[in-house]
Amino acid sequence: MTSSRRIGATTSKTRAVLLTATEQLMLEEGYAAVSSRRVAARAGVKASLVHYYFPTLDDLFISVYRRRSEANLQRLVEDLQRDRPLHAIWEYASDPTGTALTSEFLALANHRKAIQAEIAEVADRFRKVQLEALSGVFEGYGIDPELFPPAAIAVLMAAIPRVIVIEEALGMSAGHPEARALVERYLEHFEGPVHRSAGG
Repeated sequence: MTSSRRIGATTSKTRAVLLTATEQLMLEEGYAAVSSRRVAARAGVKASLVHYYFPTLDDLFISVYRRRSEANLQRLVEDLQRDRPLHAIWEYASDPTGTALTSEFLALANHRKAIQAEIAEVADRFRKVQLEALSGVFEGYGIDPELFPPAAIAVLMAAIPRVIVIEEALGMSAGHPEARALVERYLEHFEGPVHRSAGG
């Protein structure tokens, strides 16, 4: 029998506020801090509204993940269409907020299968977009895809920032500047240095 329970509209401003509040809690205190009461208190609404928009915590977590992932994928696709795709992939992977949030979701996925399935599906979409971009530019850069397979490069560029975030959370920093510098040196070799504005 299908439930007749009403669920709040996905375009609601209140829903967006709840998603932002959840994301903030995850970043500041970790996924374990997220509860309907904590989210409601952060958003300045009644706890019943959290359940109105998100019947379960899994629904809430998945909605947070999808919102950020969709925005990130759109930004990545746009950046990859410019003339510096290697830098675009590295900058996306190196975003500290995004990487920290992804680490929380990966930890959460160990306990919630629905989150695990969502992360896997989204990760496949991101990897596909990255591989299409890399495969298209390697020949022009003179990179031998046999020696440097695009799939391996995509994995390494995603893994290095994630490991750095995890280690920094533990208070470790040895080798981090050198690892970043090594990657950026190779990126500059193929695409030239990044020219940032005075405010960037």
